Amino acid sequence: MMLRLVLAAVLACAACLARAETGTAGDSAGSAPTILVLGDSLSAAYGIPAERGWVALLQERLRDRGYPHGVVNASVSGETTAGGLARLPALLDRHQPQMVLIELGGNDGLRGLPLDKLEDNLRRAATLSRDAGATPVLFEMRIPSNYGPVYSHGFQQAFSSAAEALDAPLVPFFLAGIALDPDAFLDDGIHPNAGSQPKMLDAVWPTLEAALPPP
Repeated sequence: MMLRLVLAAVLACAACLARAETGTAGDSAGSAPTILVLGDSLSAAYGIPAERGWVALLQERLRDRGYPHGVVNASVSGETTAGGLARLPALLDRHQPQMVLIELGGNDGLRGLPLDKLEDNLRRAATLSRDAGATPVLFEMRIPSNYGPVYSHGFQQAFSSAAEALDAPLVPFFLAGIALDPDAFLDDGIHPNAGSQPKMLDAVWPTLEAALPPP
């Protein structure tokens, strides 16, 4: 059951490749520090109002706790590490973020991307972010064991290996707290519903808070 839901929760909506960015951060230098979220449908608030997604809730939490950061959500449903990597230089140049949250990889796993390529893409995205003056934060993803124990284990390890190699923060799999609950997903059985978004943020927050400078 858990494996089926994990698979569903990271499944791409390949038809939903809109390149919209949402957020409150300014584009010019000297504005409030920016957190850039580079993710897939799990961060793009697929199927629910954008203001109820975990990224929008992150903006609210930052404000409530006195952080000056604006959040820019550059997540795209169906995105892969290669796609995110291709878009990243322009996003870094435009937004000049202080931090980049890299929530990508699930769609790569579903397509059976070679693990060395997955890890290389993650490392390159994190390195580009760091070279631009931003702190990269990687998100661990998982793939069902029916892809084979060697691949599924290696897939999970690719994220920790990339994070360790670059000494970058790693968010533990942020669907772990909802993966066993069918009521946590939309009627399509694929994407987390609005009620699950606060739990997703709670799973992200400890790692993010530790990486942020004090407010």
